[in-house]
Amino acid sequence: MQLMNEHIDRVCAESEVWNDLLRLDGADILELGCGAADLTRQIATSGTGCRVTAMEVDEIQHAKNLQITDLPNVRFVAGGAEAIPAEDDSVDIVLMFKSLHHVPLAQLDRAMDEIRRVLRPGGHAYISEPIFAGDFNDILRQFHDEEAVRKAAFATVKRAVEDGRFTLVTERFFLSPMHFADFAAFEAKVIGATHSQHQLSSAVYASVRRDFHRAMGEDGAHFLMPMRVDLLKVVK
Repeated sequence: MQLMNEHIDRVCAESEVWNDLLRLDGADILELGCGAADLTRQIATSGTGCRVTAMEVDEIQHAKNLQITDLPNVRFVAGGAEAIPAEDDSVDIVLMFKSLHHVPLAQLDRAMDEIRRVLRPGGHAYISEPIFAGDFNDILRQFHDEEAVRKAAFATVKRAVEDGRFTLVTERFFLSPMHFADFAAFEAKVIGATHSQHQLSSAVYASVRRDFHRAMGEDGAHFLMPMRVDLLKVVK
């Protein structure tokens, strides 16, 4: 298993990766850390007969998610990966999109144990994490440096494979396109994210704004975020 790959040539939406690796049709799916439910919507509408439980620990975002009424096969639940309110062996697929590194460090191993507990024999855990590299990361790290927590998340997954809790099916790397219409959009979505409390000094704010505008073109700012996906299988 590799923490990062410096030579990634695949550029694609995340949906291409999970559709390459997983069969969603008829599956009981648990998404941990669903955020604003953008990917939840794609998952729920792309798999025939799938049932999705989408969990979010951020109470503000969860309250917004509960207002979504056009996804009849999705159930929104409050909670974190370290304490999943689900029965043993009740899920076919667990999905984590850029959320494992948000689990408290002391609870990371517990989260992997919980994922294993709720997965049925032969079930899969799809864990997608950003790599600490790239132009977007260089902007983000000025006010929200995630190097340590991303390394800890990877180490936790690697440990869960090495000690036999999971089998590694495959590891994939790709570049995920990101687009912001302008700095205001970036500020609202990233700096103002309700799951974190970012307090930027005037100097840091000015530096972030300056570096962001270097990426601006006629139709906004485009970035390619390097990503790693670990697909795990549980054998019980």
